[in-house]
Amino acid sequence: MIIVHETFICKPGNASKLAKMFKEVMAEMGEQALVMTDMTGQYNKVIVSTQYNNLADFEKGMEMHMNPDEKMKKSMEKMQGYQEMYLTGSREIYRIW
Repeated sequence: MIIVHETFICKPGNASKLAKMFKEVMAEMGEQALVMTDMTGQYNKVIVSTQYNNLADFEKGMEMHMNPDEKMKKSMEKMQGYQEMYLTGSREIYRIW
């Protein structure tokens, strides 16, 4: 099993807005995700944590984003403008032992 952390360092005042946006869209798509904001450490950080059985399942999810069906397209429309809310981001993939 793997866990993927997508980390976004937001512009000031945008972390909670971005977190809410991710939470709503992920719930609509039926994805099990944790959306977290910082309490200590670097300010304005949002982390979206998702879990997959293996890297192949993660890659299938990435393919779905590259070739979205109608349901996903509607969700992606709700995310319009999210790139303007953050300064930088990164992805980390962890194996669960």
